[in-house]
Parts: sequence; C-alpha cells; structure tokens
Amino acid sequence: MDRISTWLWRYRGRVFTGFLALVVVDGATLVMPLVIGRAVDDLADGSANLFVYALWIVGLAAVALVLRYAWRLLLIGTARRIERALRGKLYSHLLAMPASFYNETRTGDLMAHATNDIDAVTGACGWGLITIIDPLVMIPVSLGIMLSIDPQMTLYAAIPLPILTIVMLVFGRVIHRRFERVQEAFSAVMEKVRENVSGVRVLKSFAQEPGSERDFASTNQRLVDENMSLVRVHGVFHPLIELLGGATLAIILWVGGSSVIHGRVSLGEFVAFAQYLSMLIWPMIAVGQAISFLQRGSASLQRINALLTLQADIAEPDVPQPVSSASLDVRGLTFVYPAPEKQTRPAALADVTVHVPEGATLGVVGLTGSGKSTLAHLIPRIFDPPAGTVFVGGADVRDLSLTELRSAVGFVPQDPFLFSATVAENIAFGRPDAPREAIERAAVLAGIHEEIVAFPEGYETRVGERGLSLSGGQKQRVAIARALLCDPRIVVFDDPLSAVDSEREDTILANLRQFFAGRTCILIAHRLSAVKEANEIIVLDEGRISERGRHEELIEKGGIYARVWELQQAEREAEAL
Repeated sequence: MDRISTWLWRYRGRVFTGFLALVVVDGATLVMPLVIGRAVDDLADGSANLFVYALWIVGLAAVALVLRYAWRLLLIGTARRIERALRGKLYSHLLAMPASFYNETRTGDLMAHATNDIDAVTGACGWGLITIIDPLVMIPVSLGIMLSIDPQMTLYAAIPLPILTIVMLVFGRVIHRRFERVQEAFSAVMEKVRENVSGVRVLKSFAQEPGSERDFASTNQRLVDENMSLVRVHGVFHPLIELLGGATLAIILWVGGSSVIHGRVSLGEFVAFAQYLSMLIWPMIAVGQAISFLQRGSASLQRINALLTLQADIAEPDVPQPVSSASLDVRGLTFVYPAPEKQTRPAALADVTVHVPEGATLGVVGLTGSGKSTLAHLIPRIFDPPAGTVFVGGADVRDLSLTELRSAVGFVPQDPFLFSATVAENIAFGRPDAPREAIERAAVLAGIHEEIVAFPEGYETRVGERGLSLSGGQKQRVAIARALLCDPRIVVFDDPLSAVDSEREDTILANLRQFFAGRTCILIAHRLSAVKEANEIIVLDEGRISERGRHEELIEKGGIYARVWELQQAEREAEAL
C-alpha cells in the first residue's frame, strides 16, 4: 500500500535538492541574529561599522531569496508531480474496473477521491514536507546557539516543549478522525449534486425542486457540521501552540532581562537570544501545521488506497489468444449478477445454449427482464461469463485478448451514452482518425445522415451533455453509426431502435442488412419485425430459452413468439389507420 513517504521517494532527487536549498536558506536565516547581536554590542562600545553589517545582512538575504525560489520550485513542484501521477493512477484504475464496480459505487465518492482527497495528499507532500524540514533544522540549531549564549535561559525556554509534544500527539489523532468524516460528507454532497443535475428533467417534471433543495440542504449542512467540527479542533490547536510560544517568550524576557542587568550576558547576546527564541516559536507552530497537513494527507491516501486495492474481476488473461474467427457459441450459460453479502439473486440466464456460425444472424427476443441485455453484455465481457460458457472463434472469451475481443465486437446498447462533443466526434469515438467520408457513410447506414446535415452546424453540432440536444431515436442512431464505423466482425445490437418509429426502423434495417453481410450479428429487439430475417431466433423467458427456430417456424408453433407477433401486427395496422 502506498504511503506519502513512498510517493516522495519516487521523486527523491528533486526532494533531496529542494531539502538542501531549504537547509541553506535556514542556515542564512540562523546567521542573521548573530550578525545583529554583534552589531548591537559594537554599537554599545561605539566601534560599529554599520556598512559592513549591512552588507552581511543584504548578502544573507540575497542568498535566501534565490534559494527560497529554488526550494519552492523543487518541493512544491514535486507535490504537483505527485498529484498528477496519483490522479493518473486513479483514473487508469477506474478505467480498468468492470461495470459491476460502478453498479455498487457512488459517483460522488469517486469524484471526491479525484478532487479533495488528492488535494489533501498534495498538501501533505508539499507544505507538509516543508513544515517538517524547517523544525528539523531550526529547532536543534537554535537550541544549540541559545545554549552557547546562556544555558540557564535555554533551560527556561525549554519548559513548554514537553507540553507541546503532548498537545501535538493528542490533537493529531483527533484531526485525522475528523478529516475522514469531512471527506465522507464531501462525497455525499458530490453524489447529491451529480444525481440531481443528471435527473433535473425528472425533478422539473414532478415539480420536486423544493424537496430537492431541502434534501440537498440537509446533506450540505452535514458537510458544514463536519467541517466546523474540524475547525473547532484547529481553533484550539494553533492558538494553544502560539500561547505556549508566547509564554516562553514572556519567561525569557523576565529571566533574560535580569541576566543583562546583572551582566551575565551582553545586550547584543540577549537580542540574538530573543531572535533565536522567536525563530524557535515558528518551528513549534510549523510542527502543528505539519501534523495537520500530514494527518489530512494520510487520511485521504488511505481512502484512495482502499479504492486502488480493489482488483478488477475482468482482466487480460496471462497468455491472451487472438480472435481467430467471428463464430459465437454459448454453452450451458448460467449467469447470476454479483450480490452484496448475505443476499442472493435469481439467475439472469439459466442453461442457455446457442450456436451462431460466422456470418449468420441470431435474433433474440423476450419480455422485459428475460435476460436479453445480460446475454449482450456477456459477449464482449462487459460482465464476465463463467468459464467455459461463451466462446468466440472456438476460444473461451475469458482466454481472448480483452482489447482484441472488444475491438472485434461492435456493441450498441439500448440506452447509448453520447459525450459532450460534436456529432462527428461522437460517431468517430472508436476511430478518432476516421475521414469525414467514412463518418458520413456510417451515418447514412444508420439512417441519421439527413437529420445531421439539417442541423445548423451539421456534423460539427455539439450534442450537449449525454446527447441532451438529440432525441432518443437520434441518440440511438448516432450510437449505431459509431459501431458501424469501427467495422466490427461481430455486431451486438441490444434493441438500438426502440426509440425509432416502425417505418423508419424498416428503412434502417434494410440498410443494416447490407452491412451485416459476412458478419456475425446478434440482434436483440422488442419489435419482432427486426429479427424476422434472422437465421435463427431464440425466445428468452425468465432467463431460459423457451422457443427457438426461424420466423416461420415460430409462427407455426403458436407460442409466445406467435402471440407477440399477432399483437404487434395489430398495432401496426391500427397505426396505419
């Protein structure tokens, strides 16, 4: 499991160089009180050469200026590089996770991981590291010089240090716990915003804006409450550290003033001692800030690691086989969707067996919930079928190269997803380098070309988030064009024309039959007219094949298929009238 130190070690060259620059800056800062103290003593003796002392101070300040820029560039720059690498690792991991993961994980949680949690880790690797290095240099050197000036005053100055250590340990644990709760509350807010924005049409349709506002206000208030709980801790923590530092300074003014009066230390030494004490107070405060940064970063990295340690149950096989042909075999397939612990789900598919030779078309029909879409998702391994149940080209799909399998399968879901891009970019999503002629040819086959050119900006029309500016039928046909452009060897259509009227459906199917020639096609449809030309049709009922055969054979059997056909024909006749 990655830790903050693990990430810093990956950039150890930059971190070490930045550390050296910061140490030199601290060294220059630590020399200045000695110069000022010597100048004060010389002034008291009337022998001060102020110009020389001024040159020393300007020189030290110039060194600090240059190297302060260097350590900021190196250390803060390293934190940003870690941010980039961690966010990239998280995104790559999310891409590798299967569909079942997204069924069980809130999008708001994932957004919180990618924003607030990574920001907290960046803070720990940047300012958290810096505020740790400063005390490591400033505290021992300041204490050493203070001891050389007056051990007694140094002993009095060290009185608050044990109390400070106890305060930091106690408050560090509290900050860690409360920051975890803040991040969880932030995830809930992100999920609430995402859900309500995505479903804004439903909210408006049912006039539920007031209820949504109240619900969000409650979730938002929880985030405020958790943040205020953390603020109250910080509100005590940092002032308490400053109070201990102020108490130390007060003690030294009393003890040190007495030492100057009695001649144990010179006025210049007392001035230098007071400055070193002030320098010591800042590292004491910095330690508190470092604990805050590191506890926040640690809590966030734990949340990210918990996500990164989840293993994708769909992955490339150790020795992937190529897709040799486009034949499809399903043998005794029984599939149950994963369920939470101590829960069971019925089988979505039970003992399904079918053979589709290369170049043939299989029609799949059935009532809602009969398992049609499940079968469609198992072929390209969007969900993983049991071993030895689904074969492409004679090889188990679990043994095939995942990338090659999905490239060979053109999958069009019933509810397609369009990106917030142009129509052309959505069609060319699988082939970004496709020429415009190929994009338009795919659109013609999908029956959407004429509508696209009628848009104000044609193929350069932006479709909006999730294709908001397009109708349901237009989105489906753009998705069909996207699949056709990839020229797949196997076509899986999961009722992609459900939002298209029957007359337009007939035209599109006539175009698609030309494309299907020589390709293996799995055509899932609600309207039976879409599958009547298939080489074989199977009827699913509660996950099982209840009927199979060609269109004419199923009509003659007088079963479910025949009854549905009669109903749909009656509907078409009624529409025509």
